[in-house]
Amino acid sequence: MASKPSIKEIEEYMAGYNMGSPVLPDTIPSAVNTKGLKHDVGKLQWSLMPFGALQEVVKVLEFGSKKYAPNNWKYVDNAEERYWNAAMRHLIAYKTESATDSETGLSHLAHATCCLLFLQHLNNENNTK
Repeated sequence: MASKPSIKEIEEYMAGYNMGSPVLPDTIPSAVNTKGLKHDVGKLQWSLMPFGALQEVVKVLEFGSKKYAPNNWKYVDNAEERYWNAAMRHLIAYKTESATDSETGLSHLAHATCCLLFLQHLNNENNTK
């Protein structure tokens, strides 16, 4: 059984797909005289996402789902103001206190990222109604 690739290996692999058209000459059969087509111009380039950084964010989300409930953040009263304040607290703590949150041991930046993701979700929801 092959071992699972590391996040770094995945990011390096995905980086080869930047711009939506990888150059993989050893995977093209010799009988094919033309390049394959893929109409992906203008589509999201997920290969730009730093997946390794997202692991810490998911850990914060998991901690929150155990402490409160899965997706509890969607039901918080006055959520936009409260998550803005929480994001700022984590950013300021990162700059003035330490890199990690004392309760979770996880990055203040990951906590702030969660808050910003919540705000983005709420903003999207408000703009689609």
